[in-house]
Amino acid sequence: MSQLSTFVVGKYLFGVDVSLVQEVVRLQSITPVPLAAPAIAGLINLRGEVLTAIDLRVRMGMTRSTSERDPVNVVIRVDDEPVSLLVDEIGGVLEVSQVPFEQTPSTVDERVREMLLGAYTLPDRLLLALNAQRVLALAEDARAA
Repeated sequence: MSQLSTFVVGKYLFGVDVSLVQEVVRLQSITPVPLAAPAIAGLINLRGEVLTAIDLRVRMGMTRSTSERDPVNVVIRVDDEPVSLLVDEIGGVLEVSQVPFEQTPSTVDERVREMLLGAYTLPDRLLLALNAQRVLALAEDARAA
């Protein structure tokens, strides 16, 4: 993992391997799924492909956003399975090959830590490396329920 596509959820800056990111799109119409897990915001239709939309704020134990700005969809693919992650704000692509990769600090909330691979210490803040497969596992568990 040398390049990460970054985004903000709550007070955290996250990154996911850029090779997993299919695209970033503004909020699409979301169709609710009855009896789905609370973190499943619903389904979106992206050019004929139906994707599960996961609200990362809810998944990580944060309150739903009260911002007037709509969340952004970061569409990732893991094992050719697309999932939309609803995030507060999109960042850029960061080269992290020269940045030390560390274990996630204990100051990061436990529900957030369970979704991470580790952390990069940037000059101005912490970049948390998101485990995309863990997010995908949540979507599959919710669909099976």
